[in-house]
Amino acid sequence: MFTPYMLTQISVLSTPYILKMGLVLQLQPLKGCKPSSYKNATVHNVKTFLHGLQSVTAFSHSDNSASFLTYSPPALNLLNNSTVRYLGGSLSTRVIPIIYMLVVTVGIPANVSILCLLVTKIRKVSSAILYCSLAVSDLFLLLSLFFKAHYHFHGNHWVLGETACRVVTACFYGNLYCSATALACISIERHLAVVYPFLYKSMPKRMCAAWVSLALWGVFGVAIIPELIIQQSYWLPQLNRTTCHDVLPLDHSSHMFLLYYHLILIVFFLVVPLVVIAVCFARIINKLTRSHFDWVTYIKASTLVFSIFLVCFVPPGVLHFVHYVQLFVDGTETLYVYFNVAVCLCYVHTCLDPFLFLFMSKAAQSRFHFKTFKRKTLSSVLLTSNT
Repeated sequence: MFTPYMLTQISVLSTPYILKMGLVLQLQPLKGCKPSSYKNATVHNVKTFLHGLQSVTAFSHSDNSASFLTYSPPALNLLNNSTVRYLGGSLSTRVIPIIYMLVVTVGIPANVSILCLLVTKIRKVSSAILYCSLAVSDLFLLLSLFFKAHYHFHGNHWVLGETACRVVTACFYGNLYCSATALACISIERHLAVVYPFLYKSMPKRMCAAWVSLALWGVFGVAIIPELIIQQSYWLPQLNRTTCHDVLPLDHSSHMFLLYYHLILIVFFLVVPLVVIAVCFARIINKLTRSHFDWVTYIKASTLVFSIFLVCFVPPGVLHFVHYVQLFVDGTETLYVYFNVAVCLCYVHTCLDPFLFLFMSKAAQSRFHFKTFKRKTLSSVLLTSNT
């Protein structure tokens, strides 16, 4: 979750600095000096964005008394009061990380239990492959939440390094699009089983499940690559902290492609899955409600798939899309805080996915009992007619 920013000035100091990917990489003094002195600086103007606001200043550190041996993130001076309030407020430093820890407490045991069931007791291999991919993706996200919670509890101060910041950010986007696509695939499978049962029965389910699983991890890879190759952490002198993915220069040459890239990902891996799930849900409900058999469990399972997507993916997806459209059209953005709150809803799906598997298992059992009942009834009718 990030805030694009307006980078208006870069101070190039007389002390050593390095330019990499078009950004000023400040050299940190060995004695722990912070980038607080900006004497004899030559100022250069550079245009970028900060969620629609006009003022962020970037500085490079100067200290003539120390030797510079290590690298640290570029330093940015935020002049946006609303951003400062959010980064230092109780919403981001208390409420959001508490929600993260609650999600982790429920989600990790639930997903580990489901993986154990899938490996030891599942009979239907095709379903096991799909749900196993979903559970592993959820576990990646849940493990990354420990680091996100640490970041927020410490006043939005990232101390784990640039590489860890990139990995944690990549886990969120990878899981977001991978899980949304997985739910769409589950809906398609259920739709085929209910609406086109003879076609579904004749399909090579294991092979299809394996290819779908590979495609899901392909989506995961496509989503994480940009987050792994760009700078994610920045030092804020006035707040005395380093942020992780909360500020990004989206009109800089190294980050500009994210505007277009994420808009494309949102359309193909959030909007399209939403349409697919909605259509499949409507057709499944229509088919089952006209049946004389009691399909309540199956209807509940299909409803849960649709509800998970509607509650957990639609709010952050809509805000994410509007966020990028605003930046693309006029460089303004006013939904950053709301987006971060909606992201908490997105994390909740990692707790609900295991229950989805349980519902689907019960639905499959009810379908099996229905088929057995039909065969027994047909056999008894044939025996009666023969006698």
